[in-house]
Amino acid sequence: MRVNNVPTRSLWPTTDARAVAIIDQTALPHEYRIHRLSTLADAAHAIRSMQVRGAPLIGVTAAYGLALAMRQQPDDAALDSAVATLGATRPTAVNLHWALARMLEKLRPRPPGERADAAWQEAAVLADEDAAQCRRIGEHGLALLRPLAEERGRLDIMTHCNAGWLATVDHGTALAPVYAAFDAGIDVHVWVSETRPRNQGLLTAWELRQHGVPHTVFADNAAGFLLERQGNRAVDAVIVGADRIAANGDVANKVGTYLKALAAREAGVPFFVAAPRSTIDFECASGTNIPIEERSGDELRVIHGVMIDPSPVERPERLSSLRLLPADEAVANPAFDLTPAHLISTIITERGCTAATTDGLHRLYPEHAHA
Repeated sequence: MRVNNVPTRSLWPTTDARAVAIIDQTALPHEYRIHRLSTLADAAHAIRSMQVRGAPLIGVTAAYGLALAMRQQPDDAALDSAVATLGATRPTAVNLHWALARMLEKLRPRPPGERADAAWQEAAVLADEDAAQCRRIGEHGLALLRPLAEERGRLDIMTHCNAGWLATVDHGTALAPVYAAFDAGIDVHVWVSETRPRNQGLLTAWELRQHGVPHTVFADNAAGFLLERQGNRAVDAVIVGADRIAANGDVANKVGTYLKALAAREAGVPFFVAAPRSTIDFECASGTNIPIEERSGDELRVIHGVMIDPSPVERPERLSSLRLLPADEAVANPAFDLTPAHLISTIITERGCTAATTDGLHRLYPEHAHA
């Protein structure tokens, strides 16, 4: 995708192959800031603090984090310690653990002296695979969207959280079909859910603006109203990403997804989930087995933005924080919720589209079907 008309990925290795550059997503949409990850600790912090976020991108960042760790110390103890450190950063997104398992499979049999280069090469392969898979998700999703666009001569899509290219290496998951539709000349408009408390919808709005896609940000609580409108319906489909899909088709995604799925079902609006193979956990029987991350209460108590200077003298904008609640106010901050498979119209993957069922997922991925 593009930033200021320059082709850009969400992370990339530095030219000296000694570090990884990322877009610091905690500064967006107000500041476009490139951050350098040089150590295992840097990578773990980037994942934990959400400088990088989105299940596919977390997985690739973890792969590079392991490669950085092997640059420092490549013995077995260091390998196991690095895997444990990265694996503890975010519990819900299964791509993290999938990527670490794949890296470990490649590195464990090798002598320590070969591990650094092998890890760097495998992390690059994972990054390229993620970009290619997301591009194919866009192609398969476009096939679902074309008939909807033909009915009205335009297309209105609702999203939740950010599942665009910022959440992956490139192209995105939920937004990949949107970009494909826009690039194909379809008149498309995106309803962007703000997605509190982290407000990842602002990242969606930022990247849609970079690509020139028409969009409107709306308050989370307005989703039901937009979905229930009849006649010239305001929303033709809801498309979200996923942090983990269980073997039966249940989906863990950013908290608030379940409410949109319920409203979409009541309104008769199709509800699509877009995700690559690395997000599907075939070892997890159902959504009830998915751990739900509880994040810091300060994400609710404190908001971040640009300070508005009321003085008539123009001054540079500066990022600032504002306390909404007392520091000792009790809050609950689950990062994800579970959307049961029966509320999901279709799961869009790099291999095609399927119903959110065990049989449907096994049809796309027969290598994971159990005898």
